[in-house]
Amino acid sequence: MRFLPAILLFAFLLSCSSPHNPETLNELETLINSRLSELEGTFGVSFKSLQNPELSIAINEDERFHAASTMKTPVIIELYNQAEQGEFSVQDSIVVQNEFVSIVDSSTFTMEVSEDSEQDLYALLGKKTTLYHLAYEMITRSSNLATNILIDFLDAKKVTATMREMGADSIEVLRGVEDIKAYEAGLSNTTTPEDLRIIFEQLAGGDLLSSESKDEILKILKDQKYNDMIPVNLPEGTVVAHKTGWITGVHHDSGIVYMPDGSSFVLVFLSKNAPDRESVLAASADIAEYCYNFMNAQ
Repeated sequence: MRFLPAILLFAFLLSCSSPHNPETLNELETLINSRLSELEGTFGVSFKSLQNPELSIAINEDERFHAASTMKTPVIIELYNQAEQGEFSVQDSIVVQNEFVSIVDSSTFTMEVSEDSEQDLYALLGKKTTLYHLAYEMITRSSNLATNILIDFLDAKKVTATMREMGADSIEVLRGVEDIKAYEAGLSNTTTPEDLRIIFEQLAGGDLLSSESKDEILKILKDQKYNDMIPVNLPEGTVVAHKTGWITGVHHDSGIVYMPDGSSFVLVFLSKNAPDRESVLAASADIAEYCYNFMNAQ
């Protein structure tokens, strides 16, 4: 029995030195790179403390990726930006329609309800709903129909221009979703980890939008229904304001993680040419856990 305290001390020290609990930036970056090396595909990660900016890591931060649904965060930002300019109120109504124009040749196309992650909105075709409702469904349930209606209403070029104002100087929001002719012509929305990191930094503390608008956007992002990447391994109750995105071989998550002590950090995880979805999801969750534990150790 006299050896029990020594055993407990050894167990405590072992837990403190666990490879999942990095204490320095070098340890964190090494751990992230090691985890990524286990996967097939190309990956980009951007991590940054919002209170202590020198605590940051950039892995393939300038690599360009198909944006998938991460482009929906710029769209909601532009919605509130135009509302603040007096163009409309986010509580104004708009008709729910399902006919859109290809950016390639102006031919029309429609969205297939069976291909959309959110389907309730299709029951409102021909009826009115609020811009806020569309934005909420676009972010929390990744509604493609809501996204296309909003992009038609706002203008994709204006979305990209506002991202430039925020400092995201390479993200491209060219079009809505399921414009097959544009996809086949190589005209897709693209982003880099750096772009999304800057966008979330600006949402947390930038001056393009009012505090009220940023708080509303972050509240919606915190109500995200798809939580199979960044939040998975974090302690129960951890608040994450984030937006995912996925298409074949592409699995993204990007957002802000809020720590118990009031601090927070941005984490962006992007991937491409990654065929094993489950392995990528698990790795993104592990990387978020490493970042959380690192922040806890500061």
